[in-house]
Amino acid sequence: MYQMTQSELIFDGADYDHERDSQRLTGQLLRVKEAINDGRWYTLKQLSEITGDPEASVSAQLRNLRKPRFGAYTINKRYIKAGLYEYALQKDY
Repeated sequence: MYQMTQSELIFDGADYDHERDSQRLTGQLLRVKEAINDGRWYTLKQLSEITGDPEASVSAQLRNLRKPRFGAYTINKRYIKAGLYEYALQKDY
């Protein structure tokens, strides 16, 4: 599996400011990747509690992990109930 390095993490967006946001977003992405790396299923709330990052940020970083520039990881999603989903990193062995 592709291993990203901190120097490779390049964020963008209309409101992105490198000086203000790079370190924060890099930390979030790496924490979310580490938390979900075991292949188990997690809700956004659970990942938020593990990483200490807001649920919206966790959700954004899960989307980022799917992008080619952040490793093109397969993040599976399954419906639980009442708008609640769980997410798992697919492990390719």
